[in-house]
Amino acid sequence: MAAKTVEQALVEQWRDILALHSRTQCEIDRALHQHGLCASDFEVLDVLAGDGDAADRVRPYRVQEIAERVHLSQSALSRLIARLEKDGLVERGMCPEDRRGVRVGLTARGRALHGQVLPVQRAVLTRMLAG
Repeated sequence: MAAKTVEQALVEQWRDILALHSRTQCEIDRALHQHGLCASDFEVLDVLAGDGDAADRVRPYRVQEIAERVHLSQSALSRLIARLEKDGLVERGMCPEDRRGVRVGLTARGRALHGQVLPVQRAVLTRMLAG
């Protein structure tokens, strides 16, 4: 009986995590919609913007590197990157060290939009996840 209770508690905890994730994603989607973005679009722009290190900001990322940091299938990520490229927010190019690879980087427009919406996304995270 005790094992069943522990298992049920784990399942409930997992479902609570999923529900919080879902609510937070929906809130981010709503907040970013007026800027023409969804939460997944922002996540890719945020990865490409780097961690604040100047050298990191100008470095394009391989698609595989982006895929490791966002929770999208390879095909969904490819479609998202194509859409961001069409909107002038990112640019794709061949990977110089591996001609089969593709690198993606922010354009000036993408960097500006990321800077504009970053506080919006962070405010949603603060509201949804703090305390």
